[in-house]
Amino acid sequence: MILSISGVVLLGVVVFLFFRKDNLKASHGLVCALFGFYLASTGIAPSIRAGGASLASLLGGIKF
Repeated sequence: MILSISGVVLLGVVVFLFFRKDNLKASHGLVCALFGFYLASTGIAPSIRAGGASLASLLGGIKF
């Protein structure tokens, strides 16, 4: 649950930065959000979630 909330926050920040800095139109942000909602209800969503969890554990395992 925490990973999905932080992922949503991170993606929201990225979309906001694109909107502010790179002239992303509000309609483009809306399309991105709708695409995410529709993608979450497809059969590929568990694979995407597993890939995100794998990437998060990979990044979490990096020692500086």
